[in-house]
Amino acid sequence: MVIETYFPVRYAETDQMGIVHHSVYPVWFECGRTEFIKHFGITYDYVEKEGLLLPLIRLTCEYKTPIRYGETALVKTRLLKGTKVRLEFGYEVFSMERNFLCATGSTEHAWTGADLKPVNIAKFNPELYEKLIPLYNSI
Repeated sequence: MVIETYFPVRYAETDQMGIVHHSVYPVWFECGRTEFIKHFGITYDYVEKEGLLLPLIRLTCEYKTPIRYGETALVKTRLLKGTKVRLEFGYEVFSMERNFLCATGSTEHAWTGADLKPVNIAKFNPELYEKLIPLYNSI
């Protein structure tokens, strides 16, 4: 399953050349990931209220062609891998106006308790894990 998230490229997100700054892509990835999880009826604040966190443990981004001020970015997010202790998401960033792939990336996250120690979500919070099974099955 792929969730699509759209962003107008704002002037503040660009450098002097009018190209989206490399620091913006991880923010777009986060928004795409949040929307992906929300699609399954779960929000980050709900997860946190349940005593769980999903800290980032790895991020990759490959820049293929610039995306510029005034364009609309489309971020396609999918779950690449899901275990009871980790989630890995993949991203593709397109320019809507040019219908062109501008970047690809991935993020890997660990399920942890509030103390940032890794946990097995199925053991730590079986009810939440049951709610997340459709997300895991989206691979």
